[in-house]
Amino acid sequence: MDQVLAKVKGNGKKKFFKLLSDQTLFDDSLQGLGFVEYNPDHNLDEDSWFKVEQFSQQSYCMDLLTKDFASSEYDDLSKDKFTNIAYLCAVQGHGYYFQKITRSLFVTKKMIAFGEVVKLENDGGRLVINSTPDAIYQKNSDTLVFRNLATISSIFKGIDELYKEATQEEVGNFLDESFVELSGEYGVENVSKPNRKRVALAMSTLAAMPSDDRDQMLSYIDSYCQEKLKFDAENKKFEITSDEELKYLLYGIEQRFYTTPIGNEKRLANSVQTIG
Repeated sequence: MDQVLAKVKGNGKKKFFKLLSDQTLFDDSLQGLGFVEYNPDHNLDEDSWFKVEQFSQQSYCMDLLTKDFASSEYDDLSKDKFTNIAYLCAVQGHGYYFQKITRSLFVTKKMIAFGEVVKLENDGGRLVINSTPDAIYQKNSDTLVFRNLATISSIFKGIDELYKEATQEEVGNFLDESFVELSGEYGVENVSKPNRKRVALAMSTLAAMPSDDRDQMLSYIDSYCQEKLKFDAENKKFEITSDEELKYLLYGIEQRFYTTPIGNEKRLANSVQTIG
């Protein structure tokens, strides 16, 4: 039996309340879509969602999703709490569909409603339901899927740890790598937030890379970035004088550069996805 729960703001012991019963808010939004492991530097296609597998084992998974659902455990939402709704959770089959509620979704204006007859409505507030949920938890596969991490970070407290950004110390350690030579006034304090994110990804890539592959990586980067980066082949160092140059070095570590087999055009992949 489908149910719609409302999570309300406040410090009360009860956080979830029953809003609707025997109502389906969302269609099966996942049919025909693709899913990719969350990567903060990946730009989703229109038909793709990010996924986090084994979600119930994550520290930011809520208790609601780890136990069997029983509607009798939840009281009905009283009218005075309506404007305190933080988000909705529609329990549909084996899926939990989440929508974050913002002030802009509350409609309290006088409206003309079109049904079998046209009538004027001026009898209280309305809450807009989006055509697509912000996140869906699939209990059978223990997987959470979503499109925007910032949107759901207020629903799943702590999930923003997926958006890993290198710390000041980690950025310093990366810039101390043997293949990096800082020049001019560029240093740790000049590294932008997007590049700190890319540094975190690059550090993971380097940690998993066999030492014998590093020389090949440097040659690969140089072959694509000769107009962007200055490479000292003898000392095996890239000179970095700006945030833009660091970005290309980081893209190279992630092997974002490629040549088309037809036309031999050199390109930079805006985002990548492992397919095999």
